[in-house]
Amino acid sequence: MPPFLKRTTLARMTPRGFISPSARLHGSTIKRAKNVFIDDRVLIYQESVCGPVELGDRVKVFEDTHIIVGPEGGVHIGSGTSIHRGCQIDSYKAPIWVGCGVEIAARCDLQSFDHGIAPNEPIAKQPLTTKGPIIIEDGAWLGYGVIVLSGVRIGKGAVIGAGSVVTKDVPAGGIAAGVPARLIRMRTDREPGIMPEAASHLNEREPDL
Repeated sequence: MPPFLKRTTLARMTPRGFISPSARLHGSTIKRAKNVFIDDRVLIYQESVCGPVELGDRVKVFEDTHIIVGPEGGVHIGSGTSIHRGCQIDSYKAPIWVGCGVEIAARCDLQSFDHGIAPNEPIAKQPLTTKGPIIIEDGAWLGYGVIVLSGVRIGKGAVIGAGSVVTKDVPAGGIAAGVPARLIRMRTDREPGIMPEAASHLNEREPDL
């Protein structure tokens, strides 16, 4: 079969889906629903004590994506969600929950934990901390290279601009962008202008999405 999107046809040919021979799945509670597509060089790795990895119906995980789950973590990916090339999803200290029909563009990074930064101690020896789980609700869209940090909820149908760093919640239907990501407007706005409550966050113009 041709590479990339055309190969997803293989997963539709049987409820068992398709796992590339070069993918690596290691763990005792990796659960796949029907017609799941796992592309070349995908890594799904569970440490010995952690929550499950759950992939819903018709989930597509494209090449070179890594899903890593450690203590107190867990990953749920809802049905019809696509995770594009080279994404990194690391769940330690708190779970990561992604809803149905979510589009996660290439090179996105979801991290449900943080490293401590106390003085006089090497970073490598700092304990992991978290602000809570990451929740991405149904139908959201993350552009290329978005980073989502712990404790963040991205609402249903929200859009995150490419290259953004999401440190705070984004409401359902919101459009957010920047470093850190800020609300620009709502998808329901008919005019291209900025929402009044978002205007205070912007100095000049809307960031390009």
